[in-house]
Amino acid sequence: MASRQYELVYIVSPDATEQQLADLQALIEATVSRFGGSLDNTENWGRRKMAYEIGPHKEGVYVLHQITGAGDLVKELDRRLRVADQVIRHLLVRTDEELRVAERDRLRRREAAARRRAARGLPPEPEVAEPRVEGEAQDQDQAGREA
Repeated sequence: MASRQYELVYIVSPDATEQQLADLQALIEATVSRFGGSLDNTENWGRRKMAYEIGPHKEGVYVLHQITGAGDLVKELDRRLRVADQVIRHLLVRTDEELRVAERDRLRRREAAARRRAARGLPPEPEVAEPRVEGEAQDQDQAGREA
């Protein structure tokens, strides 16, 4: 099966203890590894006010995971999060298709801009250099003065 990239966002009850959050995290990690996937990134966004009440909850702890894996993994994660008592809501979205489409659109825009520049008789757009970090710029300027 082909591995795909997914984003998993879930909201945990604000009443959940740190241990319950850690147990939920361990459950997700175990499920991902059992199905041969990888947990690429995890961000705990912390306790936030929700846009609307879900049951008695006005706040929740938001957690984001970026996962690479197959469809079976997604089905199992979805099943486990539905039955987890502490999870108020969850959303699992495939992101690799969106990234591919965005890259294709970016390339198409660059090609169209190059064609427009050529039609007007302008030279091709120069490659944009990577922006320097503030500390690097000062170090390089200092080295240039000393030389």
